[in-house]
Amino acid sequence: QVQLVESGGGLVQAGGSLRLVCAASGRTFSRYAVGWFRQAPGKEREFVASISRSASTYYADSVKGRFTISRDNAKATVFLQMNSLKPEDTAVYYCNAGPLAIVVDGPGPYWGQGTQVTVSS
Repeated sequence: QVQLVESGGGLVQAGGSLRLVCAASGRTFSRYAVGWFRQAPGKEREFVASISRSASTYYADSVKGRFTISRDNAKATVFLQMNSLKPEDTAVYYCNAGPLAIVVDGPGPYWGQGTQVTVSS
């Protein structure tokens, strides 16, 4: 069982930056792939980025070059650095974890509660 807690969301102007943090419980964190998903009002939840157990990273085309995902296994934490934010990045961002490759098999079984990111124009 893994519990995930997101933080770092907020209100930022277009072109600004935010860093989201996903803190995980459990000693087996290093065995999990971790990803970020987001859901905007009236839209389905979509993949943003993921990082594998071996620290390979994957990004949605819409955020490639602007967002960076990283992990610190010693602290059981995953980060999402978001730069050059756009109004269309506005959404609730969710952390997700699972034992399989998220980019291949889809989201894992563990979800955080989400953190709101709002980008004003």
